[in-house]
Amino acid sequence: MAKTTQLRTYTVRDGMLDEWLERWREEIVPLRLALGFTIDGAWVDRERSRFVWLISYDGPETFEERNAVYWASPRRTAMGLDPDDYLAHTDDRTVERVR
Repeated sequence: MAKTTQLRTYTVRDGMLDEWLERWREEIVPLRLALGFTIDGAWVDRERSRFVWLISYDGPETFEERNAVYWASPRRTAMGLDPDDYLAHTDDRTVERVR
């Protein structure tokens, strides 16, 4: 499969940005990396309470198939993390690098 990259933009609920960032760094990123994803960068827009990141997968499965593995993993379940508790809006877009 070809490498797939998603640009993810999240609007985080008021007052929850720092908690979201901590959980993303400490829980989400390590599991994503363990499952073969790459985090290509992450940014925060505190003024608008937005979190933006790039995530890629370049493996034998499609991004969607590997993403399903992430969501079904026991480690993901053990997090007890419901994104809806933190995120008011999400926008995920598949993007291509321009060379």
